[in-house]
Amino acid sequence: MRILLISSNVTTSPYPIYPIGLGMISAALANSGHEVLQTDFLFNETSLEASGNEIRDYNPDIIGISVRNIDNVNFMNNKYYIDNVKNIVSRIREVSDAKVVLGGAGFSLIPAQILQETGADYGVIGEGERLMVEFADNAAKGIFPEKPLIGPSPMMPGLEIGSSLYDERLLQFYLHSGSIASIQTKRGCAYKCVYCTYPQLEGKTLRKRNPSAVVEDIRHLKEKFNSKYIFFVDSVFNDDEGAYLEVVDEMLRQDVSIPWTAFIKPGGLTDEIVQKMKKTGFAAAEVGADAACDTTLKAMGKNFRFKDIEECNDILCRNGIATSHFFMFGCPGETEDTVREGIANVLSLKSCVAFIFMGIRILPGTPLAKIAVREGVIPAELDLLKPVYYLSPKVDREWLEQTLTSAFDGVRNCLFPPDAMDNSLQILHKLGYTGPMWDLLLSERKRPRHA
Repeated sequence: MRILLISSNVTTSPYPIYPIGLGMISAALANSGHEVLQTDFLFNETSLEASGNEIRDYNPDIIGISVRNIDNVNFMNNKYYIDNVKNIVSRIREVSDAKVVLGGAGFSLIPAQILQETGADYGVIGEGERLMVEFADNAAKGIFPEKPLIGPSPMMPGLEIGSSLYDERLLQFYLHSGSIASIQTKRGCAYKCVYCTYPQLEGKTLRKRNPSAVVEDIRHLKEKFNSKYIFFVDSVFNDDEGAYLEVVDEMLRQDVSIPWTAFIKPGGLTDEIVQKMKKTGFAAAEVGADAACDTTLKAMGKNFRFKDIEECNDILCRNGIATSHFFMFGCPGETEDTVREGIANVLSLKSCVAFIFMGIRILPGTPLAKIAVREGVIPAELDLLKPVYYLSPKVDREWLEQTLTSAFDGVRNCLFPPDAMDNSLQILHKLGYTGPMWDLLLSERKRPRHA
């Protein structure tokens, strides 16, 4: 079967990332004997005409659309992405008779509503490698599912999670937009953050890929595509089970080094561990602090407190890691007093960048959705497809926005709203600067060298 896979993602904040899920589905289909072409709405400059031309030229039997994000989860500058998917499906109908299948993390959160909203034929819920291969194999025989929603299937063991099939055209586009390529080392999340969907999407148990296979992916990206920077896309890189250290040790054993960044949680790191990671190229950290004081950290389901955030920040920064934190104000348990305490805590962090969010996107199936219903923030029957945000009933929205604006106005390393620097960073990426570049916002750091 000729299969066209389209990434519908248009998110470029804080930098564009190669659609690795699409690549993993492509690899599974190609390994099963199907002909696969990957394309990308961003690559086509979000042009429906260009996308339509590509569909017409390739003439696929099946078209899969990856829905990574429903919206941009930014209360201050909300953008809703399902309309893009709907428009892509409409364009497909104009130029092709191919069956249209939706999938991806965003789709799996609210599958029935998104399928109805977009008018696609089918939707794959959860991990798509096995399900898409089964769909394509059956379609080749003229057999299609009786029901439009497919799955979920049992989650794959870690050692069966394969490498991404990187499309050279798309990868070069993403490398030119920041030189960051993406790799997944494991799936699953054992943590209990009240807003997060990773446990329901990937399971609560870690499923580790073979570290040698991960390092082979790194070599492949460096040697074949000249990638200069890696983003490990795991929900949390430095997991409590130490799977990340197996990857780091394998990189050291094979003498593989490349600048890289990842999502880092406070706790568990030491100077010795960070120095070991640094030998492999560890250059930047995105710390999921999320809340800014002990009261709200506890209410958010975090297993650490602000002193752990401070310790993590100090360890990373004194070892030369460009460090960023993400803080959300308006959490469960938030009051005017915790807001003031949180602001003081954020401002006390040294040599790092803080991205400040107001409100939390409520997603179905999360503890936060139950909290929001219990507190009367949302009605129980709300489907949550369109963006809805949690804001503590104990804090007035206008007061919170004014307070955050006043507190962080003119503070170079604290961004509120969080997308305040997006345009500048994108311009620098297009000029050839590589990586996340948090250090541009730190006055004591030098400007990054041109790639």
